[in-house]
Amino acid sequence: MMELKDLLRQEIENMNEEQLKQVSDFIAFLKFRNQTVNWQIDKNQIASLYSEFAEEDRKLAEEGLDEYAEFLRQEDLK
Repeated sequence: MMELKDLLRQEIENMNEEQLKQVSDFIAFLKFRNQTVNWQIDKNQIASLYSEFAEEDRKLAEEGLDEYAEFLRQEDLK
């Protein structure tokens, strides 16, 4: 692996400022990608949240049905 590092050092020595900036940006991208790829999704937690929000959505929908029905009656009277 040291041979590759030595080769890269030599290449970097011959780069201009714009090329060095591009290399720096690429290194930042690799670090970012490595951080995001390592995230683990807890399927049980997702299922729990889905269930919780589904119940909340159902309750909100049921609460609004009476108002919606009244709105429709008012529209029919117009």
